[in-house]
Amino acid sequence: MTVAMILEHLSIVLVSVVLTIMVGVPLGVCAYMFKGVRKVILTVVEILQTIPALALLGVIMVFFGAGKVTVITGLILYSLLPVVQNTYLGLNEVSPGIKEVARGMGMTRFYQLIHVEMPIAFPFIFTGIRIATVTAVGVAVFATFVGGGGLGSVIYRGIHIQNMGMIMSSTAVLMVMAIGFDTIMAVVERWLQRRFSAK
Repeated sequence: MTVAMILEHLSIVLVSVVLTIMVGVPLGVCAYMFKGVRKVILTVVEILQTIPALALLGVIMVFFGAGKVTVITGLILYSLLPVVQNTYLGLNEVSPGIKEVARGMGMTRFYQLIHVEMPIAFPFIFTGIRIATVTAVGVAVFATFVGGGGLGSVIYRGIHIQNMGMIMSSTAVLMVMAIGFDTIMAVVERWLQRRFSAK
């Protein structure tokens, strides 16, 4: 295991999380604003999460071939549920009184969404991002089976040559990554919640 492999794993996770946010938040907003597509969006992201990660990567590989594109696409699809669901629920939980005041002030629907509802819902949305990030750290291990690299390749090699030290050291690094992301994001999450409750 090298620093390059650790950085490669981190880059896969971070790129996939950023893209998950870019896809998941708009989908959650659509589910909130448009009742006609709400059930379809929420059902699809729930179904995607039930598919075994390795099977999902295998299906994607048929279309994109082996490599990081397949891994990142799989991680995005697999991580959508908490981001989409928390965006929808966060917006849906905004007080009707606040929405009524915004309308009374003459705000357009889009302006109200961006400047009133999204800031209030953001702590809840961030919780979904936190869950997606921690999930991506573990699921990215399967990248090695579709040519994506990362720490999964070290674990796979360790299993193949029955090297327990290699397996345990890689697992320890993954645990540190997951706990590190979770701890840092939990601190940010609590800060966001305090900031919101103070308003």
